[in-house]
Amino acid sequence: MDSSEALAVEVSCTADALTVILDGGLSLSVPLVWFPRLLDATPKERSHWELIGGGLGVHWEAIDEDISVASLLCPEKFMRLPGSSALPNPRPARSRRTAPAPARKAHRSVR
Repeated sequence: MDSSEALAVEVSCTADALTVILDGGLSLSVPLVWFPRLLDATPKERSHWELIGGGLGVHWEAIDEDISVASLLCPEKFMRLPGSSALPNPRPARSRRTAPAPARKAHRSVR
């Protein structure tokens, strides 16, 4: 299924999994540890979700969490999964070389 066409229609959470039902009938279930905010949320907070973008994603207002259907279908493109070596490493930051600060002239106080 093309992740750009898949839409969520139903969502549920257990203590250890997030399950999203798509409009085509496909059920996606992923470990809750992928989403620390959901993992730390109460069952009541997890149950208060809303579809966003017509089903392109799911939003939990109380914990400020948004999860796209595309990220569930292709997690390797969207998140760093525990123990996954297939994900690209971020590029190291380039160091900026700066010119040395100009030497300061010593000031003498006149008495």
